[in-house]
Amino acid sequence: MSSIQNSIRMIDVGAKPVSLRTARASGRLVARAETIRRIRAGELEKGDAIATARLAGIMAAKKTSDVIPLCHPLPLDAVEITIGFEPEAVAIEAVVRATARTGVEMEALVAVSAAALAIYDMCKSIDPGMSITAVQLEEKTGGMRGDYTRAGGPDSRPSR
Repeated sequence: MSSIQNSIRMIDVGAKPVSLRTARASGRLVARAETIRRIRAGELEKGDAIATARLAGIMAAKKTSDVIPLCHPLPLDAVEITIGFEPEAVAIEAVVRATARTGVEMEALVAVSAAALAIYDMCKSIDPGMSITAVQLEEKTGGMRGDYTRAGGPDSRPSR
């Protein structure tokens, strides 16, 4: 075994203070304009892609520790999924909040990813060339390392 494999471990957060943690992530599902039109109009064979994506995102956030090996299971206070439209993309945003000892960045990222995958699944028969892009953390608050905002500049990285 390599030394990297031997060093895999879950971080002990037991001594950290409980605080309000938030994370906002975003991503896009890029598709043909006609596919976007059909999603918006609710004209998909499988039904309402937007409602399905919201539900998939919420459910995925709650199960993040089941699919990301070293994540702590967290009791989430709230998960909000927002879906918007561009001419050739669906814009997805997830905001996750928890009062916990560790952050909720992974929950927000998993929520966006699952929401995008749910839409992909519902449209793959009419547009198999879709792509999921730009899944990223936009901001996080709370915790010992401070806040983070993707906006750029020296204040956009966690304080130490």
